[in-house]
Amino acid sequence: MDTKVVGKSINKIDGIYHATGMTEFTDDFFMFGMLYGKILRSPHSHALIKEIDVTEAKNLSGIKAVLTWKDLPRNIHATAGQGYPEPSPYDTFILDKKVRYVGDMVAAVAAESPDIAEKALSLIKVDYEILPSVFDPEEALKDGAPVVHDEPEAHIPIPVEYKPDRNIASSVDMKIGDIEKGFKEADFIIEETYHSHRAQHCAIEPHSTITYFDERGRLVIRTSTQVPFHVRRIVSFALNIPVKNIRVIKPRIGGGFGSKQEVLLERICAALTVKTGKPVKLTYTREEVFACSMSRHPQYNRLKTGVKKDGTITAIDMHVINDTGAYGGHALTVLCNGANKALPLYKCDNINFDGKAVYTNNPISGAYRGYGVPQTIFSIEVQMDEMAEKIGMDPLDFRKKNHIKMGETSPVFKALGEGTEGFEQYIETPGLEKCIEIGAKEINWYEKRKIHDTDKPYIKRGTGMACLLQGSGIPGVDMAGATMKINDDGSFNLLLGATDIGTGSDTIMAQIAAEVLSTDPEDIIVYSSDTDMTPFDVGAYACSTTYVSGGAVKKTAEGIKKQLLEVAAKIMSVPVTELTCGHKKILWKKGKKEVTYKQIAVHSLYLKDQFQIAYTGSNITAQSPNPFAAHFVEVELDIETGVIKVIKYVAAVDCGTAINPRLATGQIEGAVLNGISFALTEEFKFAGSGKMLNPNFGEYKIFTMADLPEIVPILVPTCEPSGPFGAKSVGEIGICGALPAISNAIYNAVGIRLREGPFTPEKILKALGKI
Repeated sequence: MDTKVVGKSINKIDGIYHATGMTEFTDDFFMFGMLYGKILRSPHSHALIKEIDVTEAKNLSGIKAVLTWKDLPRNIHATAGQGYPEPSPYDTFILDKKVRYVGDMVAAVAAESPDIAEKALSLIKVDYEILPSVFDPEEALKDGAPVVHDEPEAHIPIPVEYKPDRNIASSVDMKIGDIEKGFKEADFIIEETYHSHRAQHCAIEPHSTITYFDERGRLVIRTSTQVPFHVRRIVSFALNIPVKNIRVIKPRIGGGFGSKQEVLLERICAALTVKTGKPVKLTYTREEVFACSMSRHPQYNRLKTGVKKDGTITAIDMHVINDTGAYGGHALTVLCNGANKALPLYKCDNINFDGKAVYTNNPISGAYRGYGVPQTIFSIEVQMDEMAEKIGMDPLDFRKKNHIKMGETSPVFKALGEGTEGFEQYIETPGLEKCIEIGAKEINWYEKRKIHDTDKPYIKRGTGMACLLQGSGIPGVDMAGATMKINDDGSFNLLLGATDIGTGSDTIMAQIAAEVLSTDPEDIIVYSSDTDMTPFDVGAYACSTTYVSGGAVKKTAEGIKKQLLEVAAKIMSVPVTELTCGHKKILWKKGKKEVTYKQIAVHSLYLKDQFQIAYTGSNITAQSPNPFAAHFVEVELDIETGVIKVIKYVAAVDCGTAINPRLATGQIEGAVLNGISFALTEEFKFAGSGKMLNPNFGEYKIFTMADLPEIVPILVPTCEPSGPFGAKSVGEIGICGALPAISNAIYNAVGIRLREGPFTPEKILKALGKI
């Protein structure tokens, strides 16, 4: 495409403010008379609150409010910021008389200082009735297991009918073809169990919220969130406050990765403001972020596949049990997404998927970059290598034979998309073929696969790969709006519901608008995510922003362009069909007449036929076009210590048109490093009581720049017909490949197959028979 702004690596429009420290995050705000909130958390993994005495806490000097479950509405709701009505269970109260994990909320206080608030927590006396706990999701499914969620009291209305069945928060059952017939046709059958582990998002900015009443008595929530419009709706329901009386403002965000798709602090912080009439700030400590926010769902996958000697896959049978923890905000959707973004990757006529999200007394699992795909693709991609080995075929060649190709669809798309009006999913780009070809060449696949020895006899080398598929928004659900207006000088205000959480989406939207209008991104003044000022947007999740929100911006800019042409036609007294856009001006195709955007703005605002040039556009799609990737990794393994070192990681990605290539490669690099860290070091550790033992960066090990291996991101350009200027998503796919690719590389190096992450030295040495 002949574009001037799209496809160019311009600087982030807010980059200088970040770099110079001028950006204000939620916790940077201060208001006169502001109180500080703190939460009393349960020391028990499962207990009833028999009595709670807050007398001493209330009498402490400087305390302005103490709240328990008795002081708040009993409105059961879901905390996941998703579409409405939420597809996952309504199982949460702001505060409850039962606690379900170590760290669950018991009471909340608001005080004149953080120290007073902490002191007040220590004065609250709670009499608990300890209940049996269950920490293993497989044990939670057995008859007689402790019940994490009882049915709510009969008088409590439930907007979405939900009754848990033996701790099953949600389940998915999908059958395609004849699975038994598929196994009968196979020459080889492989059945293994894989376990992907819990992980924390580790965003630099902790969760933080400030609530206050404005001069009209409306509740304002300034919060670090990915989903401001969902925050407004959920707080409205939970506290019985009309939506019209709530305004949610998203300032700059210091990372989210899914953790801030949950409505956690906003409900209790707002309740403290309602109680006191004062501004209240509530910010999680790092320990609370680890133990009391969200984590990736741990998951067990039992995968059975059948394959013929010629490489045809005849059957895929996957049984999934994931641990949703104490609450099920993302129970159903993580299951569905994991199936929908892994099973269609390879062609097979006979597929069975049985998934259960199970309540336990562990911390809450929720949205995390990749959203269920890292768990399921781990088993699929490791077993692809195992099938290839059974039939004596190179793993790369086996994938090339079987992967979904341009013009094809998958029965999985149809099965999981049924009920979505107009849903029809076909692969429109040949990206995966190109990703495999280019990535294999960069890693030197066929040669490196043969090289295992190094100049040190105790260091072995191996190479592995994984193919990946993601989506771009949720078809029939995700909707975005955008509004633009012109200013006197020919610049434009772009008002977005889309939420920039550090990804650079404000910049991407400015580029799309500037491309349509033939102007500079610097002349697009972006203001995003304020429920009073901007149109609705579902928020930053499901890889929807560039594709869905970008589509809304493109439609909006086209609406503005139409108005510019119409006003210019009147000014120049020529037919609008004879006009075209030049740089910041409208040109007459048949002569030298022209009029600048500034002249058009002044004419429409002040001189004749006066009106505000403005337009609001919305976008919803019946599709979710798939970005693809092929990941290749070369590792070195010390057989004496069990330490794995990633030498080179190649990520070839088809994201359609990269609106801003530098930002796209930055997303890939960050996601890949996140994935490597997940595969090798990140691990929650618990005491037998359910208490997390390593809720800090000192003991929960994540990769930093000091650990950075050579990462080679490769953008493989294609053009998605339904995307803005051919764009698809790029933000999530990069995290999904490291776990299976590194597992496959370890096998190539030393012949041990690791099916449980993370791949710590202890697991390596145990698999080698050395401990």
